[in-house]
Amino acid sequence: MKKVAVVGFGFMGMTHAGNILKNDKLELVAIVDTDVEGIAKKISSGEGNFSAGSIDPGQLRNVNKYKTLTDCIANEEMDAVHICVHTDLHFSLAREAMTAGLNVFLEKPISLELEHGEELIGLANNKGLVFMVGHVLRFMSPYEKLKRWTDRKEYGALNFLSMSRFSGVPAWGQWKEKQADFGSSGGALFDLLIHDIDFVHYLLGPPDKIESTYLPGALSAYDYVSAFWSYSDRSLKVKLEGGNTFHSNFPFQAGYMANFERASVLYTTLKPEVIHVSDHNENMEIDAEDGSDGFYNEIDYFYRCLELKIKPEKCMPESSLDTIRICYEHLR
Repeated sequence: MKKVAVVGFGFMGMTHAGNILKNDKLELVAIVDTDVEGIAKKISSGEGNFSAGSIDPGQLRNVNKYKTLTDCIANEEMDAVHICVHTDLHFSLAREAMTAGLNVFLEKPISLELEHGEELIGLANNKGLVFMVGHVLRFMSPYEKLKRWTDRKEYGALNFLSMSRFSGVPAWGQWKEKQADFGSSGGALFDLLIHDIDFVHYLLGPPDKIESTYLPGALSAYDYVSAFWSYSDRSLKVKLEGGNTFHSNFPFQAGYMANFERASVLYTTLKPEVIHVSDHNENMEIDAEDGSDGFYNEIDYFYRCLELKIKPEKCMPESSLDTIRICYEHLR
């Protein structure tokens, strides 16, 4: 079994911990969080903008808790760490873990500073470590189906794709504090819409042209983004829209609409169990499977790469850094 620590026990850290606990090839040996005493309370808080599973507090009884990664590294034998902290700590904690010889699963975004991302990639390569950034849409079944339909042209060529992602302004955990530290999270562009930007980058490659409009919100100058992507070698257009400029209790919603030559496809988290596939004669409902399994799938994939001692070809850190470059193109 691979021994694992989770660094940061907010909404995403709990999501990672829960999926590590579900994997019989992994052992969660430690949790790192500045609020060690509040870990049990966080489990029952229900924070986050959607449900990604639950943890029985009893499952963490024998998991060691530390306030710093430094203390954790000094006292534990581990194969990897999952870094699930606020964006402004990604670089320093990932570098500390890699310097100690640990494989790293880092939540998105890799970093807001391109130079920091390049340094982490170089450090992982020099030390022969597996390094992956958590771009979960690449592992979620409704989006995997869209990629398969596009790659195989099962409904003909893709003509138009619209991706959307909206939530209320986050008001849980460290987000309350970060509203005063304007821009440090990267706002909705780098924290929310990055999911769809990364997926379209993965699906179709980088665009040749981006036409973008953005608006400020509580967290950054670009908490709402609407953009069109175009490609010089094809007539395909892609629209991406999303943000968190709404009030905190606004329901989370995300999805896609795709127009292929022979069918149009609709998926929304407001009805997550099905994908609608329509042509001129009928509307079919295809089983979307459980989209939240993407969190388990990406973690399982990371450890399969670790076991086989191979790079994570499905989600290379170089690709994650290119996604950050594309995010910045929306601000030109």
